[in-house]
Amino acid sequence: MPAPTPRTPATAGEGPMSYAIFQLARAHRARAAAMLREMDLHPGQELLLTHLLDRDGQTQSELLDSVGLDHSTVSKSLRRMQDAGLLVREPAAHDRRVMVAHLTDKGRALREPLAAMWRTLEATSARNLSAREAESFIRTAYDIADAINNAALPREESG
Repeated sequence: MPAPTPRTPATAGEGPMSYAIFQLARAHRARAAAMLREMDLHPGQELLLTHLLDRDGQTQSELLDSVGLDHSTVSKSLRRMQDAGLLVREPAAHDRRVMVAHLTDKGRALREPLAAMWRTLEATSARNLSAREAESFIRTAYDIADAINNAALPREESG
């Protein structure tokens, strides 16, 4: 029996799609976080790992651009990952102030467990959808993300 749809608070009823996105993101993040804990990873570290698995030896700035997280989150995640033995950071040859992240054998060994996590999360997420609905959802989700990312922020009124 499917879980009941949570009651939408009256004020959030002014943005039913946005509230549904919030609920979706919350549920997805919680499921992913539980799966990541089984691999001794914190949320966000899987994104950094997947980008380093695609191209090892990236700078912190390159990783920031790839994952869309803020500087302090990436810095903290890289430090934790280095402490866990998943990567090493070394000064770049072209500029000693720039740090380059390189995966260790332990970090590279997470390729298949991470791929398995994404497969399982995908299967769980799409369980109640047809292939066509899943494809439509992906397009719609990216359209919504583009709309949000390209929207001008409201200007603060000067008082």
